[in-house]
Amino acid sequence: MGLFRSMQVFVTTVQEGSMSAASGKLGISPAMVGQHVAALEERLGTRLLNRTTRRQSLTDFGKSYVEQCRDILERVAIADQDAEASQTKPRGLLKVTAPTTFGAEVLMPALQRYREIAPEVTLDITLTDRNVDIVEEAFDIAIRIGDLPDSRLIARQLAAYRMMICASPDYLARHGSPVHPSALSGHEAIGFTPAARSPWRLSKGMDEVEVAPRLSITVNSGQAVRMAARAGLGVVMQPAILLASDIEVGHLVQLFPDWHLRERPMSLVYHRDRRMTPRVRSIISFVVAEFGAESVGLADRPDE
Repeated sequence: MGLFRSMQVFVTTVQEGSMSAASGKLGISPAMVGQHVAALEERLGTRLLNRTTRRQSLTDFGKSYVEQCRDILERVAIADQDAEASQTKPRGLLKVTAPTTFGAEVLMPALQRYREIAPEVTLDITLTDRNVDIVEEAFDIAIRIGDLPDSRLIARQLAAYRMMICASPDYLARHGSPVHPSALSGHEAIGFTPAARSPWRLSKGMDEVEVAPRLSITVNSGQAVRMAARAGLGVVMQPAILLASDIEVGHLVQLFPDWHLRERPMSLVYHRDRRMTPRVRSIISFVVAEFGAESVGLADRPDE
């Protein structure tokens, strides 16, 4: 087994907390993970991990060795980045993470345009609503919705994440169309967890309303919220990018279009020490041009 690859597997095993978790991360079997660690231990003549049926822990030597492995892997990565930086065309693996709804509904359709710009870049996309540590998990860039507490990151502002309130024609026929946002307190709503319990805030000129609709369903999937709304189960407040196509074809009806709902900031972030290789520069430029604060409002894009 290659020493460099075994070091990668060992570091990933420590980071993920178990061999089974590392196998999922690396795309190899747990048995193969164990073989890599065992090969390192045999080469070094000492144990790196204390393993039981329930948990694993680093030996004293293992604690020192994993840091040395991390340093070696980082130096190799830097050398690779320096080599790429000397080239002009973007190529190689690019790791990107984005929120689930934005990633599925907006980013993925747009990536065809990026592929035309950078056909030699291989994209590894992770869609999750978890606020991942892009340094620890080795992502090149992340798209974030909401405030940015992490000062280690460089942020580029993108277009704000617009929200809208909708319901299906069937629901409105059965329950009536609310003429003022305050009437929402008497309607059933479908909430997106974990923010489902937060009140809905709307404003129009000097008029401001805060209302808490009666939640009949909460669910942790934006797509599930959308389908529940289409099925007539209640009123929803969701991103405009998720609902715009259903409004266009009549599956949903926008409520209170003259009222303003609080927008959420959206940013592209990357680590301040990240080397600007051609592939990283290319994806940053693309995302800012495509979704930047000066771009067309996301809900107004005809293809999204």
